[in-house]
Amino acid sequence: MTARTDRDDRLRADLASLRIEREPGSPAGGVKRRQRGPARGTRILIAAALVLLAALGAWRLLGRATPVETARATAVEAGSIEPAPVLSGSGYVVTGDRYVSIGVRVAGRIDRYFIEEGQSVRRGDPLVQLDDRDYRAAVARVEASLVLARANDELAAAELRRGRSLRQSGVISDQELDVLRNKAAVAKASIAQLESELDAARVNLEYTTLRAPTDGVVLAKLKEVGEIAVPGGFAGSGDLVRLANLSDMRAEVDVNEADLERVRMGGRARVTPDAFPSHHYAAEVVKLYPQVDRQKGTLKVEVKILEPDAKLLPDMSTRVTFLADPAPDTEQAQRAVLVPGNALQRDNDGTYVWVLDGDRVRRATVETAGDAGERVRIVSGLTGGEVVVVGDAPLAEGQRVAAANGG
Repeated sequence: MTARTDRDDRLRADLASLRIEREPGSPAGGVKRRQRGPARGTRILIAAALVLLAALGAWRLLGRATPVETARATAVEAGSIEPAPVLSGSGYVVTGDRYVSIGVRVAGRIDRYFIEEGQSVRRGDPLVQLDDRDYRAAVARVEASLVLARANDELAAAELRRGRSLRQSGVISDQELDVLRNKAAVAKASIAQLESELDAARVNLEYTTLRAPTDGVVLAKLKEVGEIAVPGGFAGSGDLVRLANLSDMRAEVDVNEADLERVRMGGRARVTPDAFPSHHYAAEVVKLYPQVDRQKGTLKVEVKILEPDAKLLPDMSTRVTFLADPAPDTEQAQRAVLVPGNALQRDNDGTYVWVLDGDRVRRATVETAGDAGERVRIVSGLTGGEVVVVGDAPLAEGQRVAAANGG
């Protein structure tokens, strides 16, 4: 009974601890509520501060000039617009006649060179002199034999004349006269044989001096003075000098089969040497090789450089750019404006450029008509003379800007 009483007392104490006391003046049965006034005021202040910051940021964005790079749109005539590139590839400078290797026609020791590498020569100029003493002696020997043969011919002719007189007098027989005729004929034949031998000996003597077969520039001397040069051999072992005709300079490049439709005979091209990237040479396609390289899937194409100069050297690496055909002579082709390619911007509404209007920018929608070198042709939207923004600066209509490069 006592234990049960203790449990009841503890239960009553727990229930008393859960009771909520009413404050004075509160409605009967009401519960004390949390005051929310200060929290709501704080939120209002934070929102006002955010609005103020946003307004300040917008004012700074619109009020401060954004630095941009600019360029001027240029109005040009159709004839002065550079054709658009359609294909480009790496190649090498070559000569129209390739390389002319000059070797000896007769054997001999090299006595001297008349030329040095890099020297220009004309057709017929002496290049190399061989030791010609043996060949001069051969000419002299044949000349002496020819003198002897002519003397024998004169003697045989005189004997034949006397023999004919004696035959008419009956002193000698017909057989003896035939012998005299044969002797005279043999003497004349000996003269003809020796004359041909003399011609051959003189030609061999002339071959001891190697001469330029064409105009060109000496690329290399392949043997040294004192070495023995012999004709023939293999892999050009008898060659002494290598020439190149630099008046007909070309560039060759391998074009992929898939791009062959962009290249045609007589088409225009531009050659840019890697050593002189600021120099461009006008060229035209002059040769399409008749066979495709099966392993590489390419066709070798040659372009002739129309106005070569001393900067171009054989085997120089170069870039060959094939150009589009000239635009048709229409009103649209005659009037065009050129702007840098990085001035164009594109979005869902089309192609446009940012044009400077005072210190603000405005959007100008444009229509393009292909590339003209490093610039783009604009056929509508610009009239020429406008200052346009180049690059990818984030801009908005009416935004204030400042030209970093002076406009």
